[in-house]
Amino acid sequence: MPADRTTARHGREAPTRASQRTGAGDEGAPPRRRRRAAPVPASGPLGKVVAFAGPGIEFARTKLGILDAEQKAALSPEQLRTRRRRQITFSLIGTAASIVLLPLLLLGLGWAFFSVPNPDDAVNNQVATVSYADGAQLARLVPEQGNRIKVGINDVPQQVREAVLSAEDRSFYSNPGFDITGILRAAFNQLIGVGGGGSTITQQYVKNTLVGNEASYWRKYKELIISLKVSQSKTKDEILNDYLNAIYFGRGAYGIQSASFAYFGKPANQLSPSEGALLAGVIQSPSRWDPAIDPQKARERWSFVMDGMAQMNWISKADRASAQFPQTISPQNSSASSSLTDDRGHILNAVKSELSNLGISDQAFSQGGLQVTTTIDPGRQQQLTDSVQKQMEGQPDVLRTGAVAIDPKTGGIVGYYGGKDGTGIDYAKVSKQPGSTFKPFVVLAGLMNDPPIGLGQTYDGSEQVGLRNADGANCPKCDLKQALTISNNVVFTKLAAEVGPQKVADAARLAGITSPLDNPDARLALGNKETTPVQLASAYATIADGGVWHAPHLVSKVVDSDGRVLYEYQPGEGEQRFPEQVARNVAEGMMDVAKNDDLALPSGQEVAAKTGTVQSRIEGQNNDAWFAGFTPDIVSAVWVGTDRNDPIQDASGAPINGKDLPGHVWQSFMADVVRAGQAVDFPTFKAIGKPPSDRAPNEPDTPVTPVRPATPEPTQAPEPTQAAPPPPPPPPPAPATSSPPQSTANPSDDSNGGGGLLGGGSDRSGDGTNG
Repeated sequence: MPADRTTARHGREAPTRASQRTGAGDEGAPPRRRRRAAPVPASGPLGKVVAFAGPGIEFARTKLGILDAEQKAALSPEQLRTRRRRQITFSLIGTAASIVLLPLLLLGLGWAFFSVPNPDDAVNNQVATVSYADGAQLARLVPEQGNRIKVGINDVPQQVREAVLSAEDRSFYSNPGFDITGILRAAFNQLIGVGGGGSTITQQYVKNTLVGNEASYWRKYKELIISLKVSQSKTKDEILNDYLNAIYFGRGAYGIQSASFAYFGKPANQLSPSEGALLAGVIQSPSRWDPAIDPQKARERWSFVMDGMAQMNWISKADRASAQFPQTISPQNSSASSSLTDDRGHILNAVKSELSNLGISDQAFSQGGLQVTTTIDPGRQQQLTDSVQKQMEGQPDVLRTGAVAIDPKTGGIVGYYGGKDGTGIDYAKVSKQPGSTFKPFVVLAGLMNDPPIGLGQTYDGSEQVGLRNADGANCPKCDLKQALTISNNVVFTKLAAEVGPQKVADAARLAGITSPLDNPDARLALGNKETTPVQLASAYATIADGGVWHAPHLVSKVVDSDGRVLYEYQPGEGEQRFPEQVARNVAEGMMDVAKNDDLALPSGQEVAAKTGTVQSRIEGQNNDAWFAGFTPDIVSAVWVGTDRNDPIQDASGAPINGKDLPGHVWQSFMADVVRAGQAVDFPTFKAIGKPPSDRAPNEPDTPVTPVRPATPEPTQAPEPTQAAPPPPPPPPPAPATSSPPQSTANPSDDSNGGGGLLGGGSDRSGDGTNG
């Protein structure tokens, strides 16, 4: 810009570049000088260090062309340009050297620090462990004796090996053991958030058995180094043999030999090419391509492998055209592979199911070396198992039992009994009609009604046409708590109709019942829709914890083989489903049931409980019996029934009601829990609406006045001067109240369990529903 124009714009001469640096352009301001750091004293320790290193530093500065401000200012424009060109040249050389030297450095470090485990260690790294809440081992996915049988490469037919190569790495014998293109592609895909990236057999072996399947740059780096070391130390046949002996094929089978037995019931040396193709196809995703899980996807995967074999000329086109999809044997329950054939097998299966819901597949569980900590308390589990076995000993073999215990403050399942056969049906999750254990949800719906219907609301519970009560459960006039104590069917059917059956279903859903409750009617009060012991215990736990619902769960923490936490239950995840006072009122309504059925707990422990019995079509018989209840600290639910909904009878041939075998199992367990701790009080009860009566059911509100005996005649005549006393007035008439019908039932009978709808709700067998 011309000087005169600059002067005209700013009113003064523009300062030169030098004057801008020194500040000489400011009128009246003294020139600025660069401040230098104070010199380091030569006599101090720092001065000695500077004196010693000074020549070296100066030499390096000179070679690198590092100048201070004054030296730069003294350079001419040509010298500055030359200096910049030199800096660019050295930068390019340094960058190129870094590109070459840094990978070599990383390779050297990895080669020095990463060891190659043998195949046995590799499989052990994959074995998952499941522990109790206190860390003690509950199960290992693979037992010590193993479900893995090592075989030599010559024991695997050539075409079976080629089927594996067709599925996983068709260039196995020609590639260097790693696919740098696939690694770079995987790194790029991870950078942009997309999965994928191919791997060789060697990398698959290293990834699946040695370093894990974590999607990270660190894992890819480790995989590459170990793949190189494996390729350098072993032949291709040795690598393939190790791979075939260590890889997971699903069904709890590690290695080709165990897989051959698991899928076809014969050793690997008898496998046909078609059978080998099926096994090769499931390697990548056993949980998706097992024919027992998804036959269509298994067939598609098998076709892919067979087509690849034909393309590589490992089988002829004629053999491919004639090949038939092989038939596999039925898969054994996976718990059998962990030797958990007793009741603990159901815990393991329930854990695996829960992990699947958390996004951790069976394959990841089986191959990731996961350490799973459960909520199962070993003491509570033993008490629950002992209670079931003790009470069911000597009973008919046809009877089945499921029992669950839950900590209401967390939803953690502390005890789980699904049956004595860990490879059979899990009866803790069996869906059955719950009978009168559903009545508390009717009380809950009434309390949440507008206006609320309190425990003191009275009803006529006399039997009606088409609706009867159990022996001893009639109640011409009783409130809701009294009706719940004796399990009067008429009262709760009326209440369900009054508040609306859908509201009863909604209340049960709020508490934690997740089974379908579609198209409910008033008979829902008597439990004509199916649920499970786990769900019932969970719903009662919501009531026990003041209306706070916690998802029932068995898994508290999952850690992989590298110590990374994949999942951990976070306390305080509960959801307030209904007010605390409402929950306390429901519990109050259940407070006299256990005592009424001679199932009270020791140490004066208060307990809220309910029985349930499902009547059979056969007159006087029952199909299912329940007992469930809770203290503020623990909830438990017990079911007894059969596989075929047959009438249930005890060893003496008597029909089983809710207070019988289920009640005895429940009381035995809960009594052990109470004895192991101390009595816990429920929160203070504050009634909603009209409070309940403190009288027993069917106890008259007004006592009958006794008739006084007549006054005897005096033995001696009175004095003549005294008037004889008037005769006493007649006794007043008794109050005009209808006296309740007298029950001839024994007080120990299951008054909570009998009675039901005549021709009422039906389950899969069309049985009537008891109270």
